[in-house]
Amino acid sequence: MIELAASFDAQLSSLAPFLIYLVIGLVIFFETGFLFGFFLPGDSILFSAGLVAAAHKDVNILVLVTIIFLAAFFGDQIGFVLGRLVGRPYLEKRDSPRMQSMIARSERFYQQTGWWAVVAARFFPWIRTFVPPIAGASKMNYYKFLTANALGALLWGVGITLAGYYAATLPWVKTWSYAIAAFFICASLVSALVNYLRHRR
Repeated sequence: MIELAASFDAQLSSLAPFLIYLVIGLVIFFETGFLFGFFLPGDSILFSAGLVAAAHKDVNILVLVTIIFLAAFFGDQIGFVLGRLVGRPYLEKRDSPRMQSMIARSERFYQQTGWWAVVAARFFPWIRTFVPPIAGASKMNYYKFLTANALGALLWGVGITLAGYYAATLPWVKTWSYAIAAFFICASLVSALVNYLRHRR
């Protein structure tokens, strides 16, 4: 990720601060909000944004992380709503036993471990684009999704950006994002395992 971020750093550095905010905000928004944005390199863009903010004093880090948080948060919210309003009716039209079984399993998963899954998915490329609409289609509790989305946007969007920002002077800071990711991924797996064993009993 760091090598790719360095290449983005060179490209972003030539832009005016307003364009930097705009480009990064749009990339994060479309990657998290719409399925066609799954290929966008969110992690590298975030780390690169932090590097640019550290090197160019015209880029305000507080403004930058605020834009990133809002883009990541509202992107996932839109994905969730689209899944609920579009994805769910589409699935319900397919009344095959296999499809109904898949829907039921998905609903149980998001009811039991969905909160952790939404947070942890932020740290997986591609997966973070697909989890919100699937959560919406699975009728995950809206307020659970809302809190998980806010925390995920903070830890992933703001966390990785700040890791890039401070990495220039504190190289060990770049490991923060990976430590955060490892914690929530492990917590998600443990929660899923506990619920699975409980369900079997």
